[in-house]
Amino acid sequence: MDELLNQLMGYVRATWHRRWYIIIVAWVVSIAGWVWIYTLPSRFEASARVYVDTQTLLKPLLTGLTVEPNVDQQIRLMTRTLVSRPNLEKVARMTDMDIKAKTPQQTEAMLDGLADQIKLEASNTGTNLYTIAYQNEHPEVAKRVVQALLTIFVESSLGKTRKDIASSQKFIDDQLKVNEQKLTETENAIKDFKLKHMGLMPGQGGDYFSKMSETASALRQAQLDLREATSRRDQLKRQLSDEEPEIAAGAAVSQVNPELDARIAALQQNLDTLRLTYTELHPDIVSTKRLIQQLEDQKKQEMKTAKTTGSGRSQNPVYQQLTIAIAEADATAASLASRVNDFQTRYNSLKSTVDSTPEVEAEYTQLTRDYEVYKQNYAAMLQRSETANLSGEVESKTDVVDFRVIDPPRVPLKPSWPNRPLLISLAPLAGIVAGIAVAFLVSQLRRTVTDRRVLRELTGLPLLGSVTRIETDAVKIKKRKGLIAYGLSFLSLIGAYGILLGLQMFVAR
Repeated sequence: MDELLNQLMGYVRATWHRRWYIIIVAWVVSIAGWVWIYTLPSRFEASARVYVDTQTLLKPLLTGLTVEPNVDQQIRLMTRTLVSRPNLEKVARMTDMDIKAKTPQQTEAMLDGLADQIKLEASNTGTNLYTIAYQNEHPEVAKRVVQALLTIFVESSLGKTRKDIASSQKFIDDQLKVNEQKLTETENAIKDFKLKHMGLMPGQGGDYFSKMSETASALRQAQLDLREATSRRDQLKRQLSDEEPEIAAGAAVSQVNPELDARIAALQQNLDTLRLTYTELHPDIVSTKRLIQQLEDQKKQEMKTAKTTGSGRSQNPVYQQLTIAIAEADATAASLASRVNDFQTRYNSLKSTVDSTPEVEAEYTQLTRDYEVYKQNYAAMLQRSETANLSGEVESKTDVVDFRVIDPPRVPLKPSWPNRPLLISLAPLAGIVAGIAVAFLVSQLRRTVTDRRVLRELTGLPLLGSVTRIETDAVKIKKRKGLIAYGLSFLSLIGAYGILLGLQMFVAR
């Protein structure tokens, strides 16, 4: 620790030995600094504060009805791009600063100066409060630049949202027309397809295989009915072959009216049934007996008539009835044969389309699938179009974002830069520091022996002793004069600093 202190004191003594370098450099640096400070042009800073209110009353009312842009994100993006090249060029045109730039180099320098001097700061409280500031030698120019920046900030934030909504509306309307055209084309294709494949479409009386199965069942039933009708007709023809067309008169009498005999037999059977339940005096039994008696009398009367008017031979009633029955059976068989032919033709037609029907169903399914897709897309795009139109109306007719200018652009009477009192104070301080550095550097480059330690370090030899220097009175007076001159030089530097600072404070008033 002692060795370190001794080395440090050695450096101090060596620097002090070159102390005139300190005062000379301090004067030179101070004078140069003061001259530079007074040549600096004064710059005035214009500033304005604006508050962006994104929580308007319409926002909760329009939730779900319109597209809500991320206004906070757009505002943050705008604050980062406020000093972009297009905005700087717009500011230059709005403030007529571009008139002074005659060459491309001057234009670039002017825009770079704008970018360096413009400041946009957000409030540290987290609110959307922004401060726009700009410095210029002319107060009116600084104020116009801040006003232009404020206008660009407000219009760009609103204009970008409106531009996005307008472009979105145009895109959605274009897509809506495309989907409407596709939907119309698909509807016409389905209509033409249905007309072309009438009867083979899915859902028209069931699918193809069920219709074919029903037709086959109906064909088998018609064939069965035809065979039954043909068999009955053949049976009737065999019975007819056993009958004679004409019979004797006596046989004709016995066969005058077979239906009358059948009715009498039926009434007689019904009478026997009633007698099992009721007595002979019951009205039903009395009426039945009376009806039977009337039929008996009618039968006797017909037999008398047949005997009186009949000849040796007459037409056989059974033969006539069989002939009529055979005619009816032929008609029935012909009708069933026509039905069988119709079902057979229908079945053959369905069978011939066994390969084309699945293709028709597959093509129709694809058409309807495409139609549903286009229909859903059209409905979705139509809804989005209405949402975009409503959003555009809200954006153009209402203020979703409210910009409030808290402090309009203003310029203080005193320049904001440079801070001459501070710079005047820093100039002699910097000169003294520079002088100390120069004195220390010179003492190290041209080293002198100031004590025994330095001599031992320089020679590397052991030190046997030292001789003390005895100064005369003349030497002491000379050293004292030198110290007084050094002190006066330093005090004059301080005095010059005080005078300049006082003048600056007086002028600033």
